[in-house]
Amino acid sequence: MNLITSPHNPHLKELRRLARKRDRERGGRFVAEGEDLIAAAARARRPALEGYRLAGSGLGGEDFHDVAADALAAVSTLGSGTRVIGVYEQRWEPAVGPLCVYLHGVGDPGNVGTILRSAQAFGASCVAFGPGCADPYSPKAVRASMGAIFAMPVAHAEAVTDLPGERVALLAGAGEPLRGIVAQASMTLLVGAEREGLPDELVAVCERVAHIPIASESLNAAIAATVALYEVTREASDAPASSRVRAS
Repeated sequence: MNLITSPHNPHLKELRRLARKRDRERGGRFVAEGEDLIAAAARARRPALEGYRLAGSGLGGEDFHDVAADALAAVSTLGSGTRVIGVYEQRWEPAVGPLCVYLHGVGDPGNVGTILRSAQAFGASCVAFGPGCADPYSPKAVRASMGAIFAMPVAHAEAVTDLPGERVALLAGAGEPLRGIVAQASMTLLVGAEREGLPDELVAVCERVAHIPIASESLNAAIAATVALYEVTREASDAPASSRVRAS
């Protein structure tokens, strides 16, 4: 393939467009940078879009477009630049059980990506996004997911009633201790923003309210979700088979 050197190349122009959320949403595409993310996409059998596997000259192999190092660095969102970049289709799926994580107002893309990674690690069935959340397909969220964005189903949740199973609102210092909760056959853990938490009207339609017993006032949203996933899946392993949330 010919070496790409011009910043006006259509492939590079598309990469610059996809740094903007409105263009990602309009085109239903997103960018992944670096060998680890490209490899994670391959493991999940998520091919890059035709013509949008780009690599520094001589680094990517025959199925990559070769790009001059300075031209590739100019479209990278990494401070140190990148060696390979791929463009992929976004996938949005319905929120499904048996173990869903719902995020409401979690606006930091790093937290969103970390939650995706934890959800994959603990066998959650999906992560659903409500109002005020960062875009899980933004560059920072994709990097923080460490490849989980390719394997973990993500969903839009327009209403809490769209969420599967028993809804458990996670609140600081309220409700029952999460470590004592008995997991049902299907469950959604609801996690809110660090400062505001979950809105009262949302909590009111949940079947249960639970908290993580800690010595301080609150936890980072990503840490709270990770601890909650651990507790629920740990408790599930000890629950009767008929009521167990199964990792998938």
